[in-house]
Amino acid sequence: MSLSEIFNRQQYLNLETIRKNGNGVKTPVWFVIDGDKVYVRTLAASGKVKRIRNQQRVFIAPCKVDGTLLGDWLEATARVVDDPEMDRKIDRLLGKKYGLVKILFGLASSLRGQKNTVIEIQAIDQ
Repeated sequence: MSLSEIFNRQQYLNLETIRKNGNGVKTPVWFVIDGDKVYVRTLAASGKVKRIRNQQRVFIAPCKVDGTLLGDWLEATARVVDDPEMDRKIDRLLGKKYGLVKILFGLASSLRGQKNTVIEIQAIDQ
Protein backbone atom coordinates (compact mmCIF):
# COMPACT_ATOMS: atom_id res chain seq x y z
CA MET A 1 0.00 0.00 0.00
CA SER A 2 1.40 3.43 -0.95
CA LEU A 3 1.83 6.40 1.38
CA SER A 4 -0.85 8.19 -0.62
CA GLU A 5 -3.35 5.39 0.01
CA ILE A 6 -2.57 5.30 3.74
CA PHE A 7 -2.50 9.05 4.42
CA ASN A 8 -4.70 10.46 1.64
CA ARG A 9 -7.68 11.49 3.80
CA GLN A 10 -5.74 12.16 6.98
CA GLN A 11 -5.14 15.56 8.56
CA TYR A 12 -2.34 14.55 10.95
CA LEU A 13 0.63 12.26 10.91
CA ASN A 14 2.36 10.99 14.04
CA LEU A 15 6.11 11.32 13.47
CA GLU A 16 8.36 9.37 15.80
CA THR A 17 11.97 10.55 15.75
CA ILE A 18 14.77 8.85 17.66
CA ARG A 19 16.93 10.49 20.33
CA LYS A 20 20.65 9.71 20.60
CA ASN A 21 19.86 7.45 23.58
CA GLY A 22 17.50 5.37 21.39
CA ASN A 23 14.23 6.61 22.89
CA GLY A 24 11.51 7.69 20.49
CA VAL A 25 9.71 11.04 20.54
CA LYS A 26 6.24 11.10 18.97
CA THR A 27 4.88 14.33 17.52
CA PRO A 28 1.59 14.87 15.64
CA VAL A 29 2.27 17.12 12.64
CA TRP A 30 0.60 18.57 9.56
CA PHE A 31 1.83 17.06 6.32
CA VAL A 32 1.34 16.87 2.57
CA ILE A 33 2.02 14.13 0.08
CA ASP A 34 3.84 14.90 -3.13
CA GLY A 35 4.57 11.92 -5.34
CA ASP A 36 5.74 9.00 -3.22
CA LYS A 37 6.99 11.15 -0.34
CA VAL A 38 5.51 12.87 2.67
CA TYR A 39 6.58 16.41 3.54
CA VAL A 40 6.40 18.21 6.86
CA ARG A 41 7.25 21.89 7.33
CA THR A 42 8.40 22.76 10.82
CA LEU A 43 10.54 25.15 12.81
CA ALA A 44 14.17 24.78 11.78
CA ALA A 45 15.32 24.81 15.42
CA SER A 46 12.83 22.16 16.57
CA GLY A 47 13.88 19.00 18.36
CA LYS A 48 12.57 16.77 15.59
CA VAL A 49 14.84 18.49 13.05
CA LYS A 50 17.87 18.01 15.32
CA ARG A 51 16.98 14.36 15.90
CA ILE A 52 16.52 13.68 12.16
CA ARG A 53 19.91 15.23 11.41
CA ASN A 54 21.39 12.66 13.83
CA GLN A 55 19.20 9.66 12.95
CA GLN A 56 17.27 9.44 9.67
CA ARG A 57 15.28 6.38 10.70
CA VAL A 58 11.75 7.41 11.76
CA PHE A 59 8.30 5.89 12.16
CA ILE A 60 5.05 7.40 10.87
CA ALA A 61 1.36 6.65 11.40
CA PRO A 62 -1.90 8.44 10.69
CA CYS A 63 -3.30 10.06 13.82
CA LYS A 64 -5.70 12.55 15.36
CA VAL A 65 -4.57 16.02 16.47
CA ASP A 66 -3.73 14.64 19.95
CA GLY A 67 -1.55 11.86 18.52
CA THR A 68 -4.10 9.04 18.93
CA LEU A 69 -3.23 6.52 16.24
CA LEU A 70 -5.63 5.86 13.36
CA GLY A 71 -3.45 3.22 11.71
CA ASP A 72 -0.29 1.19 11.98
CA TRP A 73 3.26 2.49 12.31
CA LEU A 74 5.41 2.43 9.18
CA GLU A 75 9.20 2.52 9.17
CA ALA A 76 10.57 5.35 7.07
CA THR A 77 13.61 7.51 6.46
CA ALA A 78 13.57 11.27 6.84
CA ARG A 79 15.91 14.02 5.81
CA VAL A 80 15.97 17.76 6.23
CA VAL A 81 15.66 19.60 2.92
CA ASP A 82 17.48 22.93 3.05
CA ASP A 83 16.09 24.28 -0.22
CA PRO A 84 14.15 27.58 -0.35
CA GLU A 85 12.31 26.48 -3.52
CA MET A 86 11.11 23.27 -1.87
CA ASP A 87 10.12 25.24 1.24
CA ARG A 88 7.91 27.53 -0.88
CA LYS A 89 6.36 24.56 -2.71
CA ILE A 90 5.51 22.69 0.51
CA ASP A 91 4.21 25.90 2.08
CA ARG A 92 1.80 26.32 -0.87
CA LEU A 93 0.66 22.68 -0.65
CA LEU A 94 0.06 23.00 3.09
CA GLY A 95 -1.93 26.18 2.45
CA LYS A 96 -4.18 24.33 0.01
CA LYS A 97 -4.73 21.49 2.47
CA TYR A 98 -5.16 23.42 5.75
CA GLY A 99 -6.49 26.76 4.49
CA LEU A 100 -7.07 29.65 6.89
CA VAL A 101 -5.71 27.84 9.95
CA LYS A 102 -2.38 27.35 8.17
CA ILE A 103 -2.29 31.00 7.14
CA LEU A 104 -2.84 32.12 10.75
CA PHE A 105 -0.14 29.80 12.12
CA GLY A 106 2.26 30.93 9.38
CA LEU A 107 1.61 34.58 10.12
CA ALA A 108 2.23 34.12 13.85
CA SER A 109 5.46 32.25 13.11
CA SER A 110 6.76 34.88 10.70
CA LEU A 111 5.90 37.72 13.09
CA ARG A 112 8.14 36.02 15.66
CA GLY A 113 10.92 35.75 13.06
CA GLN A 114 10.98 31.97 13.25
CA LYS A 115 12.67 30.06 10.42
CA ASN A 116 11.08 26.96 8.93
CA THR A 117 12.50 23.96 7.15
CA VAL A 118 11.10 20.98 5.28
CA ILE A 119 11.39 17.34 6.30
CA GLU A 120 11.10 14.79 3.49
CA ILE A 121 9.87 11.34 4.54
CA GLN A 122 10.02 8.20 2.46
CA ALA A 123 8.61 4.85 3.55
CA ILE A 124 10.94 1.88 3.69
CA ASP A 125 9.54 -0.91 1.50
CA GLN A 126 8.36 -3.67 3.74
